Amino acid sequence: MSRNRIIIVTIGIMLSLFLASMEATVVATAMPTIVGQLGGLDNYSWVFAAYMLASTTTVPLYGKLSDLYGRRKIYIIAMGLFLAGSVWCGIANSMTELIIARGLQGIGAGGIMPIAFILIGEMFTLEQRSRMQGFFSGVWGFSSIIGPLLGGYIVEQLSWHWVFLINIFPGVIAAGLVVFGWREQAQGQERRAIDYAGAVLLSAAVVALLLGLEFESSSGLILIAISIILFIALLWVEMRASDPVVPIHLFKDRLFFATIFHGMLTGWALYGFISFTPLFVQSVLGTNAMQAGITITPLLLGWVAASIIGTRLLLRVGYLKLAWLGTSLVVIASFCMSTVSANTGQTWMMIFLALLGIGMGLCIPPFLIAVQTTVERKHLGTATSFMQFSRSIGGTLGVSVMGAALGARLASNLSASGLDPNLVTQLLEPSSTSQLVIDEGARLAVANSINLVFTIGFIAAALSLLAVFVAPRIKLEDRPQPSPVSAD
Repeated sequence: MSRNRIIIVTIGIMLSLFLASMEATVVATAMPTIVGQLGGLDNYSWVFAAYMLASTTTVPLYGKLSDLYGRRKIYIIAMGLFLAGSVWCGIANSMTELIIARGLQGIGAGGIMPIAFILIGEMFTLEQRSRMQGFFSGVWGFSSIIGPLLGGYIVEQLSWHWVFLINIFPGVIAAGLVVFGWREQAQGQERRAIDYAGAVLLSAAVVALLLGLEFESSSGLILIAISIILFIALLWVEMRASDPVVPIHLFKDRLFFATIFHGMLTGWALYGFISFTPLFVQSVLGTNAMQAGITITPLLLGWVAASIIGTRLLLRVGYLKLAWLGTSLVVIASFCMSTVSANTGQTWMMIFLALLGIGMGLCIPPFLIAVQTTVERKHLGTATSFMQFSRSIGGTLGVSVMGAALGARLASNLSASGLDPNLVTQLLEPSSTSQLVIDEGARLAVANSINLVFTIGFIAAALSLLAVFVAPRIKLEDRPQPSPVSAD
């Protein structure tokens, strides 16, 4: 493509990434107001879970569809669904309607982010990608920081409806830029039918797993058992499919396997620390919600800065050295977080989280660039989407396991201290934590319980070093680029 078209598409991609990543955080500050107007406090978590379920499940499907039918068509569909879901969320009149609309919005978001990174992989050479990847990570970091602030401002100055409706104008612009500027590359393969059996089994297995992790008691266990059976069936089907949705053949490649393994474990640690640090800061250190959010900001800033610097060093030092350095910092930071107690200051936690962000910024982009550089172009979409899928699944599993561990340990600690175990519900309720005044015994019980959660995050981070050990030591070189063909 021409330089002007690349610039146009790049702007569209950056705007798309900003919208999709911001939507995951901007809603949080609006939820108390939404619940106040629509009711449905019991379904509070499903506003987030519906988005997560839909976006996580559809990520690998979008990657495969873009390999088969072209990036532009699938991107238009994804952005259209995202905007339709945003409009529906903005005009929702009940909590049930909002949850369904969030699901539709998530289905669209599940395609926007992976296809954006796929387009980056196709547009830029290895050297250009190494420089640009840091800026795209910067968009993600900036949107994560500005999201909660923007959400609070919109709710105060306008209404919660505009938290969703504000996506429409920039979304249409982003779609227009990508549609106008992008030109499809030659596929280099014959068009094949979609692996419908694999797509259905993958979606059903992931949905059953995520729902099983959301529910408690026997219902959750039954759903997890069903998901295991579905995953086994999926493996059997995909090993016999001519063009599988799940790239079984790619897992035979050491680099791809190591990247997926690394993504799941670092995603486990990352999302765990992000999810439970605010609870620790509010309930143990006694801060408000705003200060709790500020505590996480150094992680995002560290990630952005390290991504920009690290990707520029990639070709000089090699992807594996950066991966070793970044993952080692993640492990060190996770260990530091596992040592926090009721006496740990907020400043120290911000330093630990900044170190965690620096480590993530140094180890995640090198693996992404390495896989995009070495994989066959016809599998670029599938490979890229599965890398993102691995982090999402790892994060979901991590938060669920760590949340279960927190609840069990907290109930045990409260009972041992002679306190009411029903305090667990109060302490874990997002809307009440900032207002709850708890005595010293309960505060120490919470601190000890979250310490267990952080220890689990440290174990996941330490295991991610095995993935780096498995990764091959190779020199990255650009693959030949096919000639562009018009897709008009």
